[in-house]
Amino acid sequence: MEDRSQAELSYSQAVSRLEEILERIEKGEADIDELSSLVEEAAGLVSLCKKKLTQAEMQVKRITERLEREEREAPQEGSPIEGGTPTENGNEEVPF
Repeated sequence: MEDRSQAELSYSQAVSRLEEILERIEKGEADIDELSSLVEEAAGLVSLCKKKLTQAEMQVKRITERLEREEREAPQEGSPIEGGTPTENGNEEVPF
């Protein structure tokens, strides 16, 4: 498999192809001439999977940090509403 076509694979497609390669090697279906190219392809797929995992981890971290930042910046529950009139004990009056 070419490097260009490997780069277009999704993570699950790459893992599936790795499983196919491993199965062929374990069953002895690959002759010695093909073995080298299969191992080389597998190495490329492993690198691709690592890269995709790292990218996903970074994206999740960015999203998590953004959500935490938004949570810190959002008004806290129970804080007085702007323009409201607090009662003597500091609680807001709730109109019914």
